[in-house]
Amino acid sequence: MDYPRFDLDGRVALVTGASRGIGHDLVLALAHAGARVVPTARRVEDLDALVAKVEEEGGEALSVGLDVRDLDSIEGAFDRAVEGFGSVDILVNNAGLGTNHDAVDITGEDWDELMDVNLKGLFFACQAAGRRMIEGGSGRIINMSSQAGSVGIPRHAVYSASKAGVEGLTRVLALEWAPHGITVNAVAPTFVRTPGTAERLDDPEFLEGVLANIPVGRVGTTTDVAGAVIYLASPAAALVNGTTLLVDGGWTAR
Repeated sequence: MDYPRFDLDGRVALVTGASRGIGHDLVLALAHAGARVVPTARRVEDLDALVAKVEEEGGEALSVGLDVRDLDSIEGAFDRAVEGFGSVDILVNNAGLGTNHDAVDITGEDWDELMDVNLKGLFFACQAAGRRMIEGGSGRIINMSSQAGSVGIPRHAVYSASKAGVEGLTRVLALEWAPHGITVNAVAPTFVRTPGTAERLDDPEFLEGVLANIPVGRVGTTTDVAGAVIYLASPAAALVNGTTLLVDGGWTAR
């Protein structure tokens, strides 16, 4: 038999929203798995320390400025990645916003701000990657969703709608691009401890409420998310297409 392979040697992986949190650690994990990485963020200078760490650990990295709200910026970032490394074989659509609003208080501006990043920007990054991957005859696209795309979470109406949209979009692109050797999947984590979520998760009352919904009894780590992303990006996941991999400790199994 052919044994499954999880290495990403020689592949080029572009990650959006890579300056901090999950995206930052995904870049490090992808580089550790053998990929040449293209971390992107609105302010390219915010990626300097990350690139230095990748290179210190023996990897290759090319930082690129990318604002997913700007379609020209998306196209330009992919052009620079291809110019620098020759291709984009893996796209990890990580850039996203998360907000808490009572549904009755949501404004049009609130809706547009979040949807422009979480859904519109994600789609056009997929499109930019897809065009280039179709030409190359292969590719892996991994879209970051959330358990909020599968279950209702109070005060997350717009966020939940955006993530449900990500999962629907993932399925459509998986169908359209499979004949070109491209798989499109999503990863949907539960609450993950990062510098951005630490304030809420360090609140004992809030944490207690979260853990009451997670059967394994803990919140996620960026390593948990990276394991799912690397699997979907690897040769081992060649037959996995159009699915959402929940990394939620069993929250949605209830």
